[in-house]
Amino acid sequence: MLKKILSVSGFTLLSRLTGFARDIVLAAVLGAGALMDAFSVALRLPNHFRTIFGEGAVNQAYIPAFTKVRERSGNAASMQFSDRVFTLNLIVQLALLGLALPFMPELVRLLAPGFSGDPERFALAVTLTRITFPYLLFITLVTLLSSNLNAVDRFAAAAAAPILLNICLIAALGVAFLFPSAAHAAAWGVAVAGVLEWLLLWGAARRAGVSAALTRPRIDGDVRGFLKAFGPAVIGSAGVQIALFADTIIASLLPAGGYSALYYAERLYQLPIGVIAIGVGTVLLPTMSRAVAAGDEPRAERAQNRAIALTLVAAAPFAAAFLVLPEMIVAALFERGRFDASASAAAGSVLFAYAVGLPAIVLIRSQVASFLSRGDTMTPMLVSLGAIAVNVGLKLLLWRDHGAPGLALATAAGAWINLGALHVLALRRGWTSPDRAMPLLILIVGLSAGIAATVARLVAGPVGRALAGFPYEPRLIAVGVICLLAATVYAVIALGALRAARLWRLLR
Repeated sequence: MLKKILSVSGFTLLSRLTGFARDIVLAAVLGAGALMDAFSVALRLPNHFRTIFGEGAVNQAYIPAFTKVRERSGNAASMQFSDRVFTLNLIVQLALLGLALPFMPELVRLLAPGFSGDPERFALAVTLTRITFPYLLFITLVTLLSSNLNAVDRFAAAAAAPILLNICLIAALGVAFLFPSAAHAAAWGVAVAGVLEWLLLWGAARRAGVSAALTRPRIDGDVRGFLKAFGPAVIGSAGVQIALFADTIIASLLPAGGYSALYYAERLYQLPIGVIAIGVGTVLLPTMSRAVAAGDEPRAERAQNRAIALTLVAAAPFAAAFLVLPEMIVAALFERGRFDASASAAAGSVLFAYAVGLPAIVLIRSQVASFLSRGDTMTPMLVSLGAIAVNVGLKLLLWRDHGAPGLALATAAGAWINLGALHVLALRRGWTSPDRAMPLLILIVGLSAGIAATVARLVAGPVGRALAGFPYEPRLIAVGVICLLAATVYAVIALGALRAARLWRLLR
């Protein structure tokens, strides 16, 4: 299991690193003003729908169903099932694209109403979103092929695919002089990336013998079972997106640059989510699904405990860093070109607020696997909707006085409510069984991260001053030195204490 997680996390880390390079270029070229606000909307809208229909609902409902058919009836039956779902998915996405393109002004006005008061920014957002929206069609097909590969323990291609988006965006910005604006170039980079990601996953799935093909639509018993689970999964995924839609709507009402502050802070806190939470969740769900399908509940419980332990150990340093050095980290990575010190301060305060909820956010995937591996998509849906109701309510209360950081803090609160409710319900049903040593592991990890954060805070000032005259990106060097020192302190204390307490078995 650890080898598979490292495979996914390794490619995801490479994706996030190239993503940082992409965002550094975006910050230098587009800055944190109207151009970046418009492009952020154009990128976020198709991503909202992708998460609803693709990564969220398909992964939650499809992988357990595909695994069940494969275990029960063999490979041929599972591929027939895959072809039928693929065909239905393509029909739905073509219909959605056909509706969205002509009504894009209404869609942008609905989801970013603050742009309506700025005709130039509104028109640019509509144009850019029309360019990026076809990305949704290709990426949902990519998600289904990724699910097929994950179900047969092939994780590398799906984890590597997002790297193409980053490369395409950087390349497009490199030839921005060929387009009406750099924002137009970035939007076309997104559209091209969708095609390339689909080609990559189609080739990988074909080599693995699990590629999906068009077939005559037919809703048999297996497809009906999938659709029955898919409906609640869509609503649950839509519930999460409602909170993000609320961010989009409310952030559009903030002064210029508020939306960009959310974007850049989100890019940083998404690093541990992508590398750790998604990596662990991608491997855990098919692992637990196979164990449950085989009636081996102890194996499912061991896999889940191992996933939770790995997630906690790996994510704690990120939460600590974002809490003690948020503005310094943002400035080191993005403050150049049109991205100035005020933009760093704004994004840093948002990053701090996001960090409050980071432990909960990275653990949700491991906890929701208790339900999805057993084919229960209804309970996560209801829990998600309840948490989102609190989340959106807090956003409406906080945004006027606290701006973008208030929106991020509401997201953090919603994540903790979601995680707590899932854990309590799984315990009551007997679908999760935390290891007896888990509280001690949490204590060790928390104390180790706290000590490392204290060290980072103490040396941040002196290191920054010592490198102030260095000619090559002194802030980036300072953050690198501080993070390396703090990571070493954390690793020595945490791993040493875990080994001394005989808790290493939870990580093996």
